[in-house]
Amino acid sequence: MSSSQPFLPSSPLSLTAGRGRHRKSRFTYRHLSQLSLSSTSCPLRVIAHIDLDAFYAQCEMVRLGVSADQPLAVQQWQGLIAINYPARKYGMNRHITITEAKKLCPNLIMQHVATWKEGDEKWAYHEDAFAHIATHKVSLDPYRLESRRILACIKDVLPPPPIQRVEKASVDEVFLDLSAQVHSILLERYPEISGPAPYDDPTENLPRPPTTALEWNTDALVDLDDTETEDDDPDWDDIVMLVGSEIVRLVRAAILERLQYTCSAGVARNKMIAKLGSAHKKPNQQTVVRNRAVQQFLGGFKFTKIRNLGGKLGDQVVSTFGTDQVKELLDVNIEQLKSKLGDDTGSWVYQVIRGDDLSEVNSRTQIKSMLSAKSFRPSINSFEQAVRWLRIFVADIFSRLVEEGVLENKRRPKTINLHHRQGGQMRSRQAPIPTGRAIDEALLFDLAKHLLGQIIVDGRAWPCANLQLSVGGFEDGPTGNRGIGGFLVRGEEAKAMRPTSRGTEHQTMNIAYEDGRSEKRRKIDDGGIQKFFPKREASREEHDEDLAADESMLMATTRSTSSDYEKAPRHTGDIDPYDAADANNPTTTNPPVTPRLPHPDPLIVPPRIATTVHQSSLDTYFCPKCTKPVPFSGKEEHQDWHFAKDLQAQDRSTSTSVTTTSSISTSKPTLTSTNVLLGGKATDNRGISKGPNKPGDGVGGSSSGTGGGSGHSGMQQGQQKRVEKGQSRLAF
Repeated sequence: MSSSQPFLPSSPLSLTAGRGRHRKSRFTYRHLSQLSLSSTSCPLRVIAHIDLDAFYAQCEMVRLGVSADQPLAVQQWQGLIAINYPARKYGMNRHITITEAKKLCPNLIMQHVATWKEGDEKWAYHEDAFAHIATHKVSLDPYRLESRRILACIKDVLPPPPIQRVEKASVDEVFLDLSAQVHSILLERYPEISGPAPYDDPTENLPRPPTTALEWNTDALVDLDDTETEDDDPDWDDIVMLVGSEIVRLVRAAILERLQYTCSAGVARNKMIAKLGSAHKKPNQQTVVRNRAVQQFLGGFKFTKIRNLGGKLGDQVVSTFGTDQVKELLDVNIEQLKSKLGDDTGSWVYQVIRGDDLSEVNSRTQIKSMLSAKSFRPSINSFEQAVRWLRIFVADIFSRLVEEGVLENKRRPKTINLHHRQGGQMRSRQAPIPTGRAIDEALLFDLAKHLLGQIIVDGRAWPCANLQLSVGGFEDGPTGNRGIGGFLVRGEEAKAMRPTSRGTEHQTMNIAYEDGRSEKRRKIDDGGIQKFFPKREASREEHDEDLAADESMLMATTRSTSSDYEKAPRHTGDIDPYDAADANNPTTTNPPVTPRLPHPDPLIVPPRIATTVHQSSLDTYFCPKCTKPVPFSGKEEHQDWHFAKDLQAQDRSTSTSVTTTSSISTSKPTLTSTNVLLGGKATDNRGISKGPNKPGDGVGGSSSGTGGGSGHSGMQQGQQKRVEKGQSRLAF
């Protein structure tokens, strides 16, 4: 049975029935996700290149306040290094002399670059600098400072990192990766692509953009390839280029409004095409190279103009294939390129001339070295002259180190190098930069003088035609380190950690006992800086006093317990013969031994008995034996006195008759055979010797005898008495 409802495709993006299939983009949700990550392989990627127009000339125009249509050129000695666009209308270029430039444009302003004057510690603008080439050195610091201001302005217009990706390519050009920012704008303008992919499948194609006509405003739009037409509906790669061009237009407007500098820009899918685009229409314009116009754009270029395809590699390609045009080199297949240029180089050239470049926009380009040099005309002939130039070199390099972050310890060089040319011979010396101190001009100057001295010692140092000072081996500074101030406390926090004074009451802690009693004891504070130092001797002695007092209390408790046990009534049949001997001989004195508490169960430990004797001052010492305060100066003498008393007591005990000591267990007697110790041996009720006792054994061990022996009829059968571990009994 068939359904009466018409069939609809299952894809939710095709609900427009017949036109649904034609509204699919060739880009997928995965490509959209790659755009948010600024992936170099994303076909929707948006890269911009911003190039300042005649930058050195513009810096002088802004500094001097001249009008935008005033011809101006920047002079260095007798040549020109920068010409603004109004002056170029007169046919001038950087290869002509000053005299020729004046003939072409009589009202031309020629401004000499700033220079370091021999003996000065700061660069300046000198009107007659061109006539003092022997005593002046060119300084580009004014242009570096303006470049830093422009870069800060660009970063201020763009969203903060990580969306913002800015690479300073040189003093007057910057690369921008706008992919992540364009992605966020797309989701705002086109909410239909902001949701998840259908069926959670990232390979699903995006819907086609709803826009059929794009407004590029005043941008220089490159014509499409021969296979493309403007009548075709735009796809998402056209939309992202339009959004990227809007962002670049805002950046350029901010630079002009805030700093009065004009710049040109190129917008494309990678760095190579964007750089070519920024130079396509100058000055003060921007060029958009859509993906559908790449081949048309590159076809008119010489491939030697492409970044990294000039120089020796470009000359090699030209000589090998007999052309320098991209359009003609496109006819060479990849196998021919590999066979002539090598596998890696051939593959790279094949991709580049087709507009493929996966190089990343690096937010931080690491500088590897810095150089300051001077060629002397005429040559210099003394150590003093060379030292004056070294001071200028050091000041020049240090100003750039400050820009690199050496004062904040972000990066620092490891080595310093000095190159010296005398005649046709170039010599160099190198030294490490100490890591234990901060880098400043004085340190670099001392190192440079030391290197110059080494070269002079080698001989034939004069006349000197050229000196070069450089620093290199840059490394990143440590992160997360703290100064010593980070480990100190101040104010209320320091007061809270201050220990109590001697006259105040000590902190106390409660000690709980098993019998329910509690006692307060002084709490010893081990916190603060004192824990890093060894404890004073007094603290150790005080602790020893507590232990000794505990032992004294333990001894007293033991005697009391033993006495109470002996006073308890006993059955006559339970009396041990050695206890009877002690009772019948009151004159016998026991040797001084350390009594032990009887333990019915070896797992039960008696509670710790605390002492209340405490040391109240560091100048006194409490004796643990007599609990009397003794001055610290007499502590050793007092201990010697106790030692002598102990020896005297031992001598007295040995002079008297020795009696036996007994220790009766407080546990209940168990019914076993009766054993009697005679002469250190255990004898059963038949009088048979069972050998000497071992420490810790019961008296006589176990026996199978059942009759009563002579002399022991009063003892109950099966009763056993145990001896404390480590004790021995003496028989007389």
